[in-house]
Amino acid sequence: MSSENVEPFDAVDVIRAKRDGAAVPEDALRWMVDAYTRGYVADAQMASFAMAVLLNGMQRNEIRVLTDAMIASGERMSFAGLGKRTVDKHSTGGVGDKITLPLAPLVASFGVAVPQLSGRGLGHTGGTLDKLESIPGWRAALTNDELFAQLRDIGAVICAAGSGLAPADKKLYALRDVTGTVEAIPLIASSIMSKKIAEGTDALVLDVKFGGGAFMRDVDKARELARTMVALGTDSGVATTALLTDMNTPLGLAIGNANEVRESVEVLAGGGPADIVELTVALAREMLALAGQPDADVEAALRDGRAMDTWRAMIRAQDGDPDAALPEPRETHTVTASSSGVLTRLDALPFGIAAWRLGAGRARAQDPVLHAAGIDLHVKPGDTVIEGQPLFTLLADDDKRFTRAFDALEDAWEIGDTAPPARPLVLERITA
Repeated sequence: MSSENVEPFDAVDVIRAKRDGAAVPEDALRWMVDAYTRGYVADAQMASFAMAVLLNGMQRNEIRVLTDAMIASGERMSFAGLGKRTVDKHSTGGVGDKITLPLAPLVASFGVAVPQLSGRGLGHTGGTLDKLESIPGWRAALTNDELFAQLRDIGAVICAAGSGLAPADKKLYALRDVTGTVEAIPLIASSIMSKKIAEGTDALVLDVKFGGGAFMRDVDKARELARTMVALGTDSGVATTALLTDMNTPLGLAIGNANEVRESVEVLAGGGPADIVELTVALAREMLALAGQPDADVEAALRDGRAMDTWRAMIRAQDGDPDAALPEPRETHTVTASSSGVLTRLDALPFGIAAWRLGAGRARAQDPVLHAAGIDLHVKPGDTVIEGQPLFTLLADDDKRFTRAFDALEDAWEIGDTAPPARPLVLERITA
């Protein structure tokens, strides 16, 4: 047997080191990721390693090496030839989180390039591409040449990430999903940041959500994730900041796909729900500050139509019709208030699950989504309601879906006598 076929490390040794709480040496960790991507390290071994990481954590340098090894498994993009600064945003996902849609054109209207490589929804958190695909003709798949041309000419692109970015992450992500290791902070952080760093952006703003409808329910865990990702970006030469934002209540009044596009267009027209506007403006300010424009008048660009012009150009460039009618549901069902008072609670997670069951999301990666399905909210916590007033409307293409959606919504809202205490939408700003 020739010596070139001998592997320099053994997966069992790497697993044992992490099982016993030790730091894995850099060259062994790089080998582990590469050998798993090549198929030499088996799924069972990588699953065992992922569980050891979940239970024992990783040091900052280990997470940096893990992330770097995942980047090295695929291609790296570069926007160096664009002639303008690039800044991206990533959200850890939530219910009604359509912020990317108004945010990308808003920031691009200041002459900054926003390469927003986005994904599809799985489970109760919606996918940006699914939302945009409710616009007739719009396409998510762009070649690298189309991506560059659109960034150069318009400034904003929201499209599907190519399969060449961090293939190790794609393989490990699928494994984590079926082995109960999704919640491991080092694995979440390296998964998100390997793709973002490989994308080649100059700067990155993270929207890290906490609360009932978020991936990280616990605010301390969300803060730890944010700090870990900001450190990874900084260590890799990407200017990175994070906002810690509340996801206990759905964002805005629309949960779904087509209805979230409608709401995004309202924001670009200078209107829209206050919370969507607040978060869009806060993230835009962060992005523009990292791009060297700390004094940009973000609200003015929403008022004077600049952001809307960029949106329309962005949609047209990807073969979408910004004036086309969006899909409408065949069936609707409105739930009204059973008593008068104040809406004290409206829980994000059950409403996200209900929208998913109505057809707005998918249970398996290959499932289609129904673009007209979802939920329109008519009130938010703190609003006064009178008996018989509409609270929310379920939207579906088939009324048989309403029963399971209602099952998810049992005890998901509450009407009381006194308004709940006001909670800040943006809790904290995290920097390097």
